[in-house]
Amino acid sequence: MTSFWSTVSAEVFRDLTAWILAALVVVALLLRLGTAAHEGRLMRAPLVLFGLHVVAVIGAAAWRWLGSDAYRDVNLLARVFGAICLIQLAAVAVFVVLLPRVGFQASRIMHDVMVFAASMVAVFSIAARAGLNLSGLIATSAVLTAVIGFGLKDTLGNVIGGLSLQTDKSIGIGDWIKVGDVVGRVVDVRWRYTAVETRNWETLIVPNSVLTTEKVMVLGRRRGQPLQWRRWVWFNVDFRTSPAEVARVVVEALTQAPILHVAAEPPPHCVLMDLHESYARYAARYWLTELAFDDGTDSVVRNRLYFALKRAGISFSIPAHAVFLTEESAEREEKKDREDIERRSEALERVDLFRPLTDEDRQQLARSLFYAPFVTGEVLTRQGAEGHWLYLILKGDVSVHVKSEGLEKEIARLGGGDFFGEMSLMTGAARSATVVALTPVECYRLDKAAFQQVIRERPAIAEPVAEILARRRTELIAVREGLDQEAQRRHFAAAKSDLLGRIRDFFGLSDDPPKRASR
Repeated sequence: MTSFWSTVSAEVFRDLTAWILAALVVVALLLRLGTAAHEGRLMRAPLVLFGLHVVAVIGAAAWRWLGSDAYRDVNLLARVFGAICLIQLAAVAVFVVLLPRVGFQASRIMHDVMVFAASMVAVFSIAARAGLNLSGLIATSAVLTAVIGFGLKDTLGNVIGGLSLQTDKSIGIGDWIKVGDVVGRVVDVRWRYTAVETRNWETLIVPNSVLTTEKVMVLGRRRGQPLQWRRWVWFNVDFRTSPAEVARVVVEALTQAPILHVAAEPPPHCVLMDLHESYARYAARYWLTELAFDDGTDSVVRNRLYFALKRAGISFSIPAHAVFLTEESAEREEKKDREDIERRSEALERVDLFRPLTDEDRQQLARSLFYAPFVTGEVLTRQGAEGHWLYLILKGDVSVHVKSEGLEKEIARLGGGDFFGEMSLMTGAARSATVVALTPVECYRLDKAAFQQVIRERPAIAEPVAEILARRRTELIAVREGLDQEAQRRHFAAAKSDLLGRIRDFFGLSDDPPKRASR
């Protein structure tokens, strides 16, 4: 009598178990080389089917060894499990390994449909070879299929919708879409539904039939263009400022320094959108490159707009129906003005450049200081630019950068009480460095016209001012080049003479100025 294990060996050979095992190993190796991250999930179904096939093979061998009539049915199951396992492995090899390498990404639903269709063909073929006639089953199930189809028409609509979405690729994983009032990113497309994650850490389950029958907006997508989404930041300005000036200030604020997640092309711009009873309505428009950071980037843009308009003296609109009643008196106004002048004079006293001035001169300059706030990331001055003014930092920190031989590096950091731009104010020289706000910064700005009035009334201060500038320049060069005392004296004398001449030329002073008239 044939041994049991001989019978098992014969069944394994007859049902191609060894070949199925070899296919499992080959596909697993291909996955390990290409998509190891998905290996476990992709091989789960083939391994289960192979396990069922092996159990059925051993069962069929047992029934055959015992001479039972059940052998035929169990052997049929073994062949069905083996065939479906091979189909699953072939699908993984084709759809996961081969097609992506040639640039074709098949949808998940197409993968499932092909596996299901091939499995049905295999089942019917194996059953027909075993002598089973399934045509009667097909005819009998037609009525049942119609009943089920009518009862599950919504579910079938979702399934067909999901198949359409993945076939025409109108919506794919990673797309940002707007469905109704909800905006989110597509994270999965299933047979019945599409999962959309919102910025609020919510997951919206949208039936596929909705996506194929309703209007759905895909954000940031334009044919032949990079992924970016135009954003609108609205603000209102009263009629005292011309639209051209508002647009100039806004565009300059948004383009002078890069903003994270804001595209350089197309550049941001400002448009006048409407005219109301007491104000003009504007929109600053820019292109967002990371769609997940819309509110945060809008906030940065609003900060840029606020501080830029503040520096330019452009006021936001006040509702026409608002009424403000404040009891003012001459004494109160005088007190406020006196306190403000004192604060400005104290800021000027901290600058050694203005020490040659009298208290009366500093108070005159204090009345001409212009309040200039900056938001984090804004450029206060740019290397090589012209700007005949000096900044006095009240609050905040700035970084000083110098570009040389194509490389830009930080050379200093300044904070409250520091100042910069003295050479541009006194000689008209181009900016020697780029200064960027590290934090929100509050400054006073002193323009050439204000200082010119003082220096023309008392031109004798040009010499001590030139001496202070020459000393600062000499100290910097001495540290950088290691000059000795004699070299420093020579350099100081030459620098003072040069700077004195440049100051007189810049402010239009004569070499032998008249004495200042007594006040």
